[in-house]
Amino acid sequence: MNSNAQPTTKLTFDECWELLANDAVGRLALVVEGHPEIFPVNYVLHRRSIVFRSAGGTKLWGAAAERPAALEIDGYDPRSEEAWSVVVRGDTEVIQDQADKDAVNGLHLEPWEHGDKDHYIRLTANALTGRRFKV
Repeated sequence: MNSNAQPTTKLTFDECWELLANDAVGRLALVVEGHPEIFPVNYVLHRRSIVFRSAGGTKLWGAAAERPAALEIDGYDPRSEEAWSVVVRGDTEVIQDQADKDAVNGLHLEPWEHGDKDHYIRLTANALTGRRFKV
């Protein structure tokens, strides 16, 4: 830890979206049966929302119920000794519209994990926060 570290800087709304746009993997947080669960997901941005694909299961259940969720991404640059974090909080929904699915497919959203991931889930941001700090 750097004892001469600068204070934490809050990222602007646009800086947060830029970091989200330049990343592809985040941690999706859902509450499942009263307990927090975290899942790694690869995603794309579509219409200022986060979209990922899922098989049936916990993530689909959470999205179908339109439950609150959060997605977190972070990074570290060893040259500048600077770290950052972005958190998106919002509501999930299963995308039903085929035109939206086709648009997302055009963004090359391909599941990284093997298996059928036929469900498209959207996280619409109600809150977007980020911070950058020296370590």
